[in-house]
Amino acid sequence: MVDLLHKHNIPRLASWLLAVTGTVLLYASPYVALAQRTGKDSTTVVAPTLRLLVIDENEEPLTGVKVTNRTSGLSVISDGITALDLSSAKKGDVLDLSAFGSILSSYTVGDNMAPVLVLSSKNPAVARLKPVRLLFNTATRADLTSASTQAVYNNDLQKMPVTSVLSALSGRLAGLATNQFIGQPGNDGTLTTLRNQSPLVIIDGIPRQLTVFDLEEIESITALKDAVSGAMLGVRGSNGALVITTRRGSPARQRISFTAQTAIQQPLRFPNPLNAAQYASLYNEALRNDGQAPVYSDAAIQAYQDGSDPYRYPNVNWRDQVTKPSSRFDRYTFSASGGNNFSKYFVSLDHINQTGLLRESDANKYNTNNNFQAFTVRSNVDLQLSPKLSAGIYLLGRILNGNDAGFGTGSILANVLLTPNNAYPVFNPNGSYGGSQQYQTNIWAQTVGSGYQQNFKRDMLADFYLKRTLDELTPGLWVRAMGSYYATLSENIFRAKTFAVFQRNISATGAETYQQFGNNGDQANSNGIDYQGRSDYLEFTLGYDRTFGNNGFNALLLANRQNSVTGSDLPYTITGTSGRASYNYKQKYVLEASFGLNGSNRYPDGGRTKYGFFPAVGAAWNINEEDFLKPYNWLSYLKLFGSYGKTGLDNPGYFTYIQRYFDSPSAVFGTGAGGNTSLTEQPIANYNITWEKANKLNLGLQGAVFNNHLGFTVEYYNMKFYDLLMQRGRNTTLLGNTYPDENIGQNRYSGVDLQLSFQQEKNGLSYYATVNAGFQNTKVLFMDEVFRPYDWMQRTGQRVGQTFGYIADGLFQTAEEVKNSATVVGYTPQPGDIKYKDLNGDGVIDQLDQAPIGNTKPSIPFGASLGFRWKGFDVSALVQGVANRTIYMQSASTWAFQNNGFGQAYEQHIDRWTPTNTDATYPRVWIGTNVNNQAVSSYWMRSGDYVRLKNVEIGYTVPVHLLSRIRVQSIRLFANGTNLLTANKDQTIDPESYLSTYPVQRLINVGLNLKL
Repeated sequence: MVDLLHKHNIPRLASWLLAVTGTVLLYASPYVALAQRTGKDSTTVVAPTLRLLVIDENEEPLTGVKVTNRTSGLSVISDGITALDLSSAKKGDVLDLSAFGSILSSYTVGDNMAPVLVLSSKNPAVARLKPVRLLFNTATRADLTSASTQAVYNNDLQKMPVTSVLSALSGRLAGLATNQFIGQPGNDGTLTTLRNQSPLVIIDGIPRQLTVFDLEEIESITALKDAVSGAMLGVRGSNGALVITTRRGSPARQRISFTAQTAIQQPLRFPNPLNAAQYASLYNEALRNDGQAPVYSDAAIQAYQDGSDPYRYPNVNWRDQVTKPSSRFDRYTFSASGGNNFSKYFVSLDHINQTGLLRESDANKYNTNNNFQAFTVRSNVDLQLSPKLSAGIYLLGRILNGNDAGFGTGSILANVLLTPNNAYPVFNPNGSYGGSQQYQTNIWAQTVGSGYQQNFKRDMLADFYLKRTLDELTPGLWVRAMGSYYATLSENIFRAKTFAVFQRNISATGAETYQQFGNNGDQANSNGIDYQGRSDYLEFTLGYDRTFGNNGFNALLLANRQNSVTGSDLPYTITGTSGRASYNYKQKYVLEASFGLNGSNRYPDGGRTKYGFFPAVGAAWNINEEDFLKPYNWLSYLKLFGSYGKTGLDNPGYFTYIQRYFDSPSAVFGTGAGGNTSLTEQPIANYNITWEKANKLNLGLQGAVFNNHLGFTVEYYNMKFYDLLMQRGRNTTLLGNTYPDENIGQNRYSGVDLQLSFQQEKNGLSYYATVNAGFQNTKVLFMDEVFRPYDWMQRTGQRVGQTFGYIADGLFQTAEEVKNSATVVGYTPQPGDIKYKDLNGDGVIDQLDQAPIGNTKPSIPFGASLGFRWKGFDVSALVQGVANRTIYMQSASTWAFQNNGFGQAYEQHIDRWTPTNTDATYPRVWIGTNVNNQAVSSYWMRSGDYVRLKNVEIGYTVPVHLLSRIRVQSIRLFANGTNLLTANKDQTIDPESYLSTYPVQRLINVGLNLKL
């Protein structure tokens, strides 16, 4: 294993691996040691004692599982810490594992006297055993909270070979929508919204911006959706939160794990360009449509077609020239966990090596591909210093290295989209780079001849805590102090260089000359700080958790402060207090309340704008505990819950309440050194700026039926966001300055989240299926609009972010139809142009005819996962998509001959309008910009609905009896694929990355997991 790491140029990681492994092995104690005979010199043989451990598929010990011996009738309950001692169990006895009155699994005692039994978290009963992760490193039982939460666990996250945590959440959580808009190495580019809001990312209790790190170190990601779960965040609670909890060690489970995996990446759906002959023919047609003479002769078009003179008549497919059909993604992860009564530990080392799509040249002694490497080290150590005092030290180190061509991958791929195949040859006959007066650069030279650039990111994170129980004062009372420090630095190194291109000219006599554009420059050598920042966090918490007979109390009160500095900006500090209290009676009725009282330093001192109070209340009723439902054996669990509260969102800008003036060298008054530099007034200050707010209502019903095989959750939410910052639409321009954002906007977000799950184990076959969907509706309640004389022009009452434009009414078919239609201001249409509806009937198409275009129905993100296990084999699949979504096409490949007429044309432009093709999908072609056809209109709206086979994984775990001699706990081989198949209406585009120059990747991945 270490040799493998050395082979991939990471000797330091190999050294760390040796050091950590050596340390961990001192603690590791395989369970087989619990049932050993005495030495061979002894005359006494100790009878083996059955000691089993109950875990879930994420390798987390479970608490509350009842194990009953059918023969003896004796039972024990797992505590999640120690292995269960079943001294009376004998070979052949059958053990039933149950929870909440349901049999979860059965186990027949065999020769293995230290088995590890795995229960699926897909079973609703097992899911109820797992703690619900809340804010500030707290947790509760699922049936003892009214909070709206949902979690995804480590086992599902690791099925996705991605770099960003957010990219692994697609289709997993109800109400969570994802859009992977780019597939660039090291930047999966996934936009994530939770009930139409951008959730706050919280890692181990602290808000952080980290999303690229080792997926194996994550225990769970929990979505907090409602007010009672997020109110403690105060001015950061309105958008909901994704609570990421990293893994901890356990004395009940010693483990060393190594995973090696490698994937082939393939780009999805590059736009297909026209070849040179097709391009020239269509270009001539566009010129004729614009009343101009064609520029390509029939002979030239034939030469493009047959390739008889590739220098004068080139036909270069630039995508194939500069990009590879596939690239690599390699990942190696080592982790170890375990502990004893004094300490628990989890450590992990992760290395990613991801190559890009750009081709390279052997002539270079340096790499010009857009590669990405990451090295991540995680260490979580918890210490029990005394019976009453515990502590923890959590460390994270991360190194991210990026490499790219000097010109930049984004710019290169953008030029690929814009450059026609016949623009110039890659090389001239004399070996120089091809170019021309119109194209004074060369894409291949940009790829391999522009030098290179590198980016180095360094992140360091350290969390510390001390916790002291205060049972001597009153049982259940505790206090905790926590501190954290985070530092980040990103540095760029530029070693780019310029290059010359040459246009080859042939005179009438056949003489060959070259015209030069640009110069061959020396390679630069400079560096600069891209960004740097640091953040410190302090927290003090007082907690209470106690049960008196039928009454259970849980309370939390904390004060915290987070201070962040980015670049040269002044610190951004959020300070305040928050709390939560919960009461339950007989674990049947639950009342909850939470609050946040905090604010930031970006608001003026004093008054109502500095700090805000954000309260929330909730209640839950475990209906299945009622006596009148006891006879209904088919009902396993039923909880009715709801919450209501006020939350906040901090969106202050950079000290916008202070009127600022920036100096400018644009004008100088006076002469010589005594001249006065002019001052530029910045936007008008808003001294009354304050935080945005939301009132949130959430109602839900959660349950399980048929012996906990079928589970369901239904939630309704209604959220009013108000005091939203925006400019007034009726501001006058007479002042001559930019007006500030003011707290005046109001939006409403409402919808329903649904989840349905089924899980069963029968005759050694365990299978499951889960479906989730979110119905998301939005509405603008108020915005200060400019005067709009017609109802269809009003933004108020429409969906939030609704697109407005002209409503297309097909294409003009005849000159007579053009003559009898409304006129277009500043343009004379012709047959084949887009025709628009004259909504106000004034005979003119202008801004008064713009109305909502695209989808006005609730958006529906959805996901479905299913899988099974049988005799060491496991198979899973994830489907993800969205319905009622429209997208506006405005990419570089949308219109033909962009870029002042020098742009590319694509396959979809073949189906353009002509007098003989009147039912075309594209208007008549034109050169450059067409103010009529390129106006924002419904013509360019496309269905964004899609269904994507997001992930499929097949695995095989080698039977334990085959591993006993090599002292390996388990070996699992697996293969998975991501972004395998996509079904959408417009097959020429990817429904997620249709605006990106770097396409989303399909990954085919194989790997090996070894556990000791």
